[in-house]
Amino acid sequence: MVVFAGQGDPRRSLSLLWRTKDANGRARTTRGPKPALTVEAIVDAGIAVADAEGMAALSMRTVGERLGRTAMALYTYVPGKSELVDLMYDRVLAELPTDYDLTSGWRSAIAAWAADTWEFSLRHPWVLQVSQARPVLGPNEYASLEALLRVLYATELDPTALRRIVGLLFHFVRGAARTAAESRQAAAATGVTDEDWWQARAGTLTEVVPDFAERFPLLVRLETEGASPPPEADSGESYLEREARMTFEAGLAVVLDGIETTVARRSAPPPEQGPLE
Repeated sequence: MVVFAGQGDPRRSLSLLWRTKDANGRARTTRGPKPALTVEAIVDAGIAVADAEGMAALSMRTVGERLGRTAMALYTYVPGKSELVDLMYDRVLAELPTDYDLTSGWRSAIAAWAADTWEFSLRHPWVLQVSQARPVLGPNEYASLEALLRVLYATELDPTALRRIVGLLFHFVRGAARTAAESRQAAAATGVTDEDWWQARAGTLTEVVPDFAERFPLLVRLETEGASPPPEADSGESYLEREARMTFEAGLAVVLDGIETTVARRSAPPPEQGPLE
């Protein structure tokens, strides 16, 4: 399930995100009776629904039920579900740090950013369903991007290179986190654990494809020589989730090595040229 941000009226949506006007486009005021609901309360309820039940369960009705109100009562404050998703997404991004210590260098700071983004994505797995094709354009979305750029500019790479590295880092972390999040969701959605699923199919695959090893020798070699030991029983991680985490950690090191190589190449002096003949 993919959710595209920014589907509501642009002015109303951005006014709500930046808290400059109310849902009807009027300037906010503190005078008058206290409202029965607030945008903040509705957004918090929406986040609670999505965290507990997933994006598929999110609707104005389910949010209203959590607040003890009807869906119609919410529309005075939030125009609809599209705007609510934008507000929810930007609100949870406020959990991410907006500054990273560069004392130990940009590499350590990027690693800290990646770890924070990984943990954040697993706390709120529904954010991974909000497409990056159309950004929300909210203050916390910009603040989180600004925090990463503050670190990346310490590499002294040119803006063109930094633009691509930003995209790489976001795609890498979100992709790795999505696998881990889905491994958590799979057991609850299907009623079958990862271990039971693989056990039921591994033997059957051997029967159905008796020449599997001959057809895919490198895959068998990789699974034999590079297999990870099963996770500890008390770790709380399924096999697939741990594989996703270990892939994230190893992949991040490779990405950082690549950035470091790019920095070294850009900062190296040009090769000396011999005398002209």
